[in-house]
Amino acid sequence: MQKYKNIGFKLTPQRLAILSYLEGNTEHPSAEDIYKAVSAQFPTMSFATVYNTLDTLRDRGYIIELNIDPAKKRFDPNIKSHHHLICTSCKMIKDVHGEFNLNLPQLMKDDFRITGNHIEFYGVCPVCLKRK
Repeated sequence: MQKYKNIGFKLTPQRLAILSYLEGNTEHPSAEDIYKAVSAQFPTMSFATVYNTLDTLRDRGYIIELNIDPAKKRFDPNIKSHHHLICTSCKMIKDVHGEFNLNLPQLMKDDFRITGNHIEFYGVCPVCLKRK
């Protein structure tokens, strides 16, 4: 939690609970997931508090917003370079660590200087495979 000391907004108990929930979370939760988890401890907390906190964390580089599911934004507190494996059935997201050598031909990258990439792998998770 020390890394959020100079984040630039008041660290209220509700915001600290949101930060605590995100810390080390690998489930890529949505704002709704976070709200449900944290509002159990703070029943008077508004959904707007969660959204505003997530927006601020994203804008300041503390979390990544994933737009994998058009119906629901998901958030990733792991800002280190990594990729994702997504179940097309249940929408579970799993981190994939490693380097993938992607050589984009000069004609395709035009005058861009490539600084990074993010790959999304899609498939069906073992749990969903068993259900079928």
